[in-house]
Parts: sequence; C-alpha cells; structure tokens
Amino acid sequence: MKTTAEIGEMLVLRRKSLGIKQKELAAATGTPEASLSRLENGHLPEFGVRKLMSLLTALGLELDVRPAGAGGGLDELRRELGGS
Repeated sequence: MKTTAEIGEMLVLRRKSLGIKQKELAAATGTPEASLSRLENGHLPEFGVRKLMSLLTALGLELDVRPAGAGGGLDELRRELGGS
C-alpha cells in the first residue's frame, strides 16, 4: 500500500467483513467518526500512526512492513476478504 486511500479501502473491507458499523469502530478506538469516514473514503491525506494502530488492532489486523514489491497487497487482501 502506498496511499492513505489504499489503507482506507483495506480498513473498510475488513470492517464490513466483520459486520462492524463505522460508528461502532469510531467509538471503540476513540477516532472521530468523521475522520474514519474520510479515511475510508480516501479523502484524508494524512492519518497518525497511533490512530492507525488502534484501528488495525480493533479490526484484528497488524502492520507488516516489508520491501516494496515483496508480495501481498490490496488485491490479495480483497481476495482473502471475499471482495471483488
């Protein structure tokens, strides 16, 4: 992933696959609902690492840093989550 829009798309796919409403996730992580919405919709150019880690934890995800092009990615995650 290279952009916050891609991260947002990954988060919304996971959130929906878990049946969690945006409002619930925002409340559980202390993230303003408007910020979460903007992130998920690709309209938030920056998002703090602590806030991101909180969202990832709440969604049962983890951050995996590796060299660019070393596999994985949004298309792979879409397949895993049953998205198109």
